[in-house]
Amino acid sequence: MYSLTVRDHFMIAHSFNGEIFGPAQHTHGATYVVDVTFRREALDADDLVIDIGLAGAGLKDVLAGLNMRDLDEEPAFSGRNTTTEFLAGVVFERMREAIRAGRLGDSARGVEGMSVTLSESHIAWASFEGRV
Repeated sequence: MYSLTVRDHFMIAHSFNGEIFGPAQHTHGATYVVDVTFRREALDADDLVIDIGLAGAGLKDVLAGLNMRDLDEEPAFSGRNTTTEFLAGVVFERMREAIRAGRLGDSARGVEGMSVTLSESHIAWASFEGRV
């Protein structure tokens, strides 16, 4: 299996509901480093997994919808704890949608699997992985 990874970051504010979250129940900020890995069994006709420029631009576009936002005010997340795990799934779904809509170019149509990893720090991260 071949893979290609692009990286970016975004910053948010949010809070959590539930005693399990302790002081994180109060509004706080987070900066995430985001890695998106695209996988496919065979390279395309240009020997690519995906066009790296379009992949990076697509990730930047997806993250623009989250960056510098208070996620507690976002209707799409109403009633949800916007944990690192949850947000990895959100970024995955939005990237998959971009691939299916053709926004990541023709080579992206051959991508079979993808994983999204959000790193909160150098010692904690969460991922979501699935088929495209």
